[in-house]
Amino acid sequence: MNQPRSFRQRGFSLITAIFLIVVLAALGAYMVIFTGLQQATLQADVLGVRAYYAARAGAEWAIYRALDPDNTIAPGPTSFAACPGGTINTLGGTLSPFTVVINCTPSTATEAGNTINVYAITATACNNATCPSPSPPSGYVERQIAVTVARCKDPAAAAPRYECGL
Repeated sequence: MNQPRSFRQRGFSLITAIFLIVVLAALGAYMVIFTGLQQATLQADVLGVRAYYAARAGAEWAIYRALDPDNTIAPGPTSFAACPGGTINTLGGTLSPFTVVINCTPSTATEAGNTINVYAITATACNNATCPSPSPPSGYVERQIAVTVARCKDPAAAAPRYECGL
């Protein structure tokens, strides 16, 4: 009743093959999930960079409006510009889906007998019509940039810049 050795080990290769198929299927599923997560992360990173540049564009616009080197923006060369603020939703190119909200807080300082206007500007950019969003939807991205700039004007100085000689 002794069976040959090869007959007793029959089916062992079938168990090994099934085990390898299960392991390879699990690895394949993991790779698919990992690739999907990697793509989603990459898209979020790209949106974050675009939001940063939209906020930066808004901050630079507000800085220009506050400092206006040639004094072409009202109220004119002898008085300070109003604190710029508002919403910008007309950016072009890849920044067009972003809304930028600009807040500005003015203050005044005196140095060497000159009055200096200080503008604290905050630009917030997001890919939603309401920025910042109280209840952000899926895929919401927001970036904020805060800058502080100062401007001194001396009406007695040479035109067109009317800068103070500090």
